[in-house]
Amino acid sequence: MKNCLIIAGEKSGEEHALSFLKSLKDSSPDCNFWGVGGDELQKEGVELIYHLRDFSSWGVSEVIGKIPFYFNALKNIESLVEERNCKVAILIDFQDFNLRLAKRLKNKGVNVLYYVAPQAWAWKAYRAEVLEKTVHSLFTIIPFEKKWFEDRGVTRVKSVSHPLWLNYKEDLKTLPETKTFEDLNKCTNVLLLPGSRSFEVKSLLPDFIESIKSLRNNHNIKVGLVASGNINKDFINPYKNEIDCIWDNEELSSALQWADCSLAASGTVTLATALFNVPTIVAYKGSLLNEFIFKTFLSYDGFISLANIVHEEEVFPELLQERVSPFNLVKELSNIIDNEEVYSNKISTLKKTTALISGGEFDAGLYMGKVIEDSYCE
Repeated sequence: MKNCLIIAGEKSGEEHALSFLKSLKDSSPDCNFWGVGGDELQKEGVELIYHLRDFSSWGVSEVIGKIPFYFNALKNIESLVEERNCKVAILIDFQDFNLRLAKRLKNKGVNVLYYVAPQAWAWKAYRAEVLEKTVHSLFTIIPFEKKWFEDRGVTRVKSVSHPLWLNYKEDLKTLPETKTFEDLNKCTNVLLLPGSRSFEVKSLLPDFIESIKSLRNNHNIKVGLVASGNINKDFINPYKNEIDCIWDNEELSSALQWADCSLAASGTVTLATALFNVPTIVAYKGSLLNEFIFKTFLSYDGFISLANIVHEEEVFPELLQERVSPFNLVKELSNIIDNEEVYSNKISTLKKTTALISGGEFDAGLYMGKVIEDSYCE
């Protein structure tokens, strides 16, 4: 029986998988898909060996605490690959775990399809050599990545449209007109995107709410919130009186079409706000241990938000660690909603996002399906 391992160890990885899964299943209809994912992949028929709620982690300190779990998972997945005679694996992002797994799978003759290239251009450039030795095909979703990896010897690189664009391209066709600056000043819809993990919401939402309270002294503000389903509601309930509209994750498109601007945790969602032409202030708070390790051992000093990385410029202000405060959030947001030139320039730049990440017509699912069929014909 044909079977294919899929590792989507984070929510964003699951969303990436959903962007090609239908095409993949159509092109290899008699293949069984199994591995790591969440509720959405399970609904699509993927057999879950691990659920991403137990699998994902954030920051170096949290990863360290789960090292025994990850090594046990590596051994278990490796054993199941042998038991099931699995010949193809699709590894999605989640680079520290997936690169270790890729080496093990390569040694067992498994064709590894690595979807969403590790950000080796930010740190650990040697990973390009590892990818060339272990991966059948590498899929890149950021415009400059294909050439970067090819220049460093990776020979099988496929540039694909960013999964976010694939997920939202129909919604983007009916995107409402951006408010005029005059309309923005009459009433501004501010969307809060405090993250998909409880620790993010716990650390960021209080500052977001305090900044809104301050803004309401001089502006007519309506507030919306996107609340991930796996968030502890105790972190949200105290602020419900300050919030006018609440959406869940599956309603993100509707929330972004409503929003005029946003306060957001750093993550994939910042690229979504860029796609929907929503000027955003990006915030990130990590543990002191994570900050120490990052500053001490990593040389990367570029942008952290995906929107800025894609545009290769600071489209969205980034407030990191101690700079995340109501004062700074109000300052940056006021600069957008009180300054017509700044607002207009932001919108003009954001409208270029689709062209940057829509790529060509390459069908990743169809390609992956062909690799599965060829692997089982060998």
